[in-house]
Amino acid sequence: MHHHPSRLASPDTARTRPGDHSPLRALEASFLALTSAAEPLTLPAHLVCEEPEQTTLPVDQVRTRLAHPGTSPVLRERTWCEVVRRAQRLGAPWDTVALAMTVPVLHRMLARLGCPAHLERAELEQEVLAAVATALHTVDANATGAGRELFTAADRAAHRLVYTEQRRAQREIGPEDAAAEHALSPALVGEVEGIEERDEYTVLACAVRAHVVDIAEARLIARTRLEGEPMQRLAAERGVSGRQLYRHRAAAEQHLAAYLRHQQRED
Repeated sequence: MHHHPSRLASPDTARTRPGDHSPLRALEASFLALTSAAEPLTLPAHLVCEEPEQTTLPVDQVRTRLAHPGTSPVLRERTWCEVVRRAQRLGAPWDTVALAMTVPVLHRMLARLGCPAHLERAELEQEVLAAVATALHTVDANATGAGRELFTAADRAAHRLVYTEQRRAQREIGPEDAAAEHALSPALVGEVEGIEERDEYTVLACAVRAHVVDIAEARLIARTRLEGEPMQRLAAERGVSGRQLYRHRAAAEQHLAAYLRHQQRED
């Protein structure tokens, strides 16, 4: 589990084991099942085509056009607004479609992101998907930038996870090697700089006393984030799926991040 943290790898080369679950691949399989059904899901072709030759397009073709660099920003905006609107109003299977629409960009995002070599790819994928799924229900589908908000949420979640893993690794290897680690992502300074002055366990204890997270959530964060225990081990221990536990932790960490921001403003 623990490799030397000064050796970095992109998520595509991050440590994996045969049979490791890939949340992005699982999402893609669900999406492709929707497009290969007897009556595949479609969207109006005018969303992504200036002069459409047909009335509707299967959602996988819409995604291909949405990800194409030649598609204009106006068409992208129009498509994202409609996809988010359907996900919020209609639920399944449009929430799956909306998440799957982000996959091409998420792959590129994760490929560019350097991460500790011992960070499991599945955990990173689940983290960004959980962030997108949460944002999907809060963004304004009628406002500009709906798609951009989804990717911003994913980017912040990915950097937060990488930073947390780097900090844990720094405690293990000592100050000399730690100095060689990457600096904190600027996007995360506002949320985590308060932790710099206090032990993480103390922060969690304060959050429990403030009823921001409960004891079980604090232990989950401590054991997986600070102590490096595999999420699947805790999932088996608690009798739940790994996916469910990832989502549970993501929600708890969002509450914790909001609490820390509030504390910093008061300080």
